[in-house]
Amino acid sequence: MSSNGRSGSADPIDRLRKDDAQPEAPIPGPLKAVGGVAGWLDDRTGAAKPVGYLMKKVFPDHWSFMLGEVAMYSMIICLLSGTFLTFWFVPSAGQVVYDGSYLPLRGITMSEAFRSTVDISFDIRGGLLIRQIHHWAALMFIVALSVHMLRVFFTGAFRKPREINWVIGCILSMLALVEGFAGYSLPDDLLSGTGLRAAEGFMRSVPVLGSYLSFALFDGPFPGEAIIPRLFSIHVLLLPAILVGLFTAHIGLVFVHKHTQFPGPGRTNDNVVGFPVMPVYAAKAGGFFFIVFGVIALISGLVTINPIWAYGPYDPSPVTAGSQPDWYMGFADGALRLLPGWLEFTAFGFTFSFNVMIGAILLIPVMYGLMAAYPFLEKWVTGDEREHHLLDRPRNNPTRTGLGMAALTAYGVLMFAAGNDLMAIKLHLSINDITHVLRAAFFIAPPLVFWVTKRICLSLQRKDRDLVLHGRETGRIIRTADGKFFEQHEPLDEFTRWNLVQHDPHEVLTLEAATDEHGVASPTARKDKARSALSRFYFTDSINPVTPAELAAAHHDGHGHESIGTIEAADESRPALESARREPPKRP
Repeated sequence: MSSNGRSGSADPIDRLRKDDAQPEAPIPGPLKAVGGVAGWLDDRTGAAKPVGYLMKKVFPDHWSFMLGEVAMYSMIICLLSGTFLTFWFVPSAGQVVYDGSYLPLRGITMSEAFRSTVDISFDIRGGLLIRQIHHWAALMFIVALSVHMLRVFFTGAFRKPREINWVIGCILSMLALVEGFAGYSLPDDLLSGTGLRAAEGFMRSVPVLGSYLSFALFDGPFPGEAIIPRLFSIHVLLLPAILVGLFTAHIGLVFVHKHTQFPGPGRTNDNVVGFPVMPVYAAKAGGFFFIVFGVIALISGLVTINPIWAYGPYDPSPVTAGSQPDWYMGFADGALRLLPGWLEFTAFGFTFSFNVMIGAILLIPVMYGLMAAYPFLEKWVTGDEREHHLLDRPRNNPTRTGLGMAALTAYGVLMFAAGNDLMAIKLHLSINDITHVLRAAFFIAPPLVFWVTKRICLSLQRKDRDLVLHGRETGRIIRTADGKFFEQHEPLDEFTRWNLVQHDPHEVLTLEAATDEHGVASPTARKDKARSALSRFYFTDSINPVTPAELAAAHHDGHGHESIGTIEAADESRPALESARREPPKRP
């Protein structure tokens, strides 16, 4: 008994209050201050709701989705390192005599741009590392962006509603090439000056207007003193602003459309299976950024790139045929080498240099224009107006995969052609023979690769059908009562089977009558005929996924060696396949 005459543990008042709500623990001072600031901002901007929506946004988890992140992080690294370099780079073509710390260049006349770049490399603490980080990050940006676009193309991620995002990606990729060339030209070394001289020649190949374009950009005859300051403004201000704006729009549309995902258990066109931005995805993305930064820094510290001090300042006299641009411009250089000389001719008092203009001026916009137009062409051919949030397996669209591989083959031929002179020297071959072979390969190899790729995809589709219909081979031989032998097959589990049958079947569009019942020609007859021809090209030999009726027939066709287990197992598999058309199986 306590001093007040009541038992402490059996106090009736305590028993009455045992279900009362407990007072919340006081919020620590720092968190309370942060919450106050957040509330103040929300009252004035209304940002709490959209920020909360973004923080809860779910992103799927697949290694291929990191390719776009690598591109974004590389661009951020370019912006950070480029800002550092602008503190010391002098964008001027004014001539000075070098008297810096690099002895082999002392006493040589050079531009202020070249001297400041050499000073950054040898006299600024960490300057050479930052220069190399900037250059390697730029290359990584273009590589990651290109491979990311290949992943989007081959998996059909460009389909509705993402056509605009695909067009933005094409513009980003094209501007990245221009941005890289502008930055590569700024140091005014022998290699970059040669590239600028080539670019000036490319402009002059434009019929009628070429000389005016060159005069306007260089503010007079080449090289002049205006090109480096102008390139600096383009490289540091104009193009980065456009790239950042397009990247922001690209990421914003990803949030609006939700992220695509590969087929799998629980994944449909109406949901996204993955992790929310906060805290899981943000933590992973932050860690991945530092991994990308660390890898680029490691490469930059170990592998020299663009050693301008070895090239020296720009002087047209020591330029050799071995001078080549960065790899991302190699396909255009290869096109220049493959185009025949007879494409240059004189007419109406003007010289038309189509052997230069086609490869140097037209190739890049035409190539990216075709890429940007492809989603709309495929949509027109298939007549597919549905939204797609599940990705294709490349084998399930053989024609698209074949076209992509054919385009890559043509690109590869042009890349090889950019080094025809070096191949001739190192391999002791005739440069003319190499050029003739590559010209033929440009027209022969892409159709051949298309055919081979399509046959491989069709073979893989047939293998998938065989797995669904007959299951896996177990290696167990069964003897029947009448003395026959067959191998027992093991049925697929519902998750594996769903991945093999979930894709949409393809049908060739039927051509409507060119005239109506009154004999009046249809105004769209020619367009419909072209669309029907393209549809046959895409889907004539397509292999559609297994239907429930086909699976049931395979289980009950009377061939014991094709049977999968018992009749009961076949009956159980039929509703599972039917439900796979509607929604994927869910893991327990």
